[in-house]
Amino acid sequence: MKEQLIQRYNVAERINHWIVAACFILLTLSGLGLFYPGFFWLTGVFGTPQLARMIHPFVGVLMFLGFFRQFFRYWRHNLFNGEDLKWLRAVKSVLKGREVGETGKYNAGQKAMFWIMTLCVATMLITGVIAWRPYFAGYFPIPLIRIALLLHACAATLLIASIIVHIYAALWVKGTIRAMVEGMVTHAWAKKHHPGWYKQMMGRK
Repeated sequence: MKEQLIQRYNVAERINHWIVAACFILLTLSGLGLFYPGFFWLTGVFGTPQLARMIHPFVGVLMFLGFFRQFFRYWRHNLFNGEDLKWLRAVKSVLKGREVGETGKYNAGQKAMFWIMTLCVATMLITGVIAWRPYFAGYFPIPLIRIALLLHACAATLLIASIIVHIYAALWVKGTIRAMVEGMVTHAWAKKHHPGWYKQMMGRK
């Protein structure tokens, strides 16, 4: 019997997602290399340490643009509501595979992740611009640049931890990876994990 499928993400959404993901990996490797002496060898991701220092901020701007394209597309789906409280109260059951409530396109955990990532990316852009030599750093006092670098590192650390959780959750919930690779999910997956969204999609049809 042929699987019944629903489109969760279109081609443009998936391409944008993987561009952001690729930028994140490059930024993580080069950023760790530039910030921690023990990881200095990671600066070789761009060829040389000098190139890593030059290219890192440009890739950061590209990731920012890609992420905020996603932000303006998805922010409405990530506003918290009463169903999210049900999900949070029953999170232990959810982890055991028993979903609760009429979860929409994203559950409470995904929504929290979305807003944490938004905060981190925005913080990293602002602080990165302040510390960006030779273009912008000259306009700011040294104490402010030091604070910006500290906040940049903190936001990066939080973002890396959040992405690790994001990847783990995607692997944990069978069928999630397929949504971002092929753009499709089964009716059974949608009914189980996002019943509110599933009903909405069926109502449109």
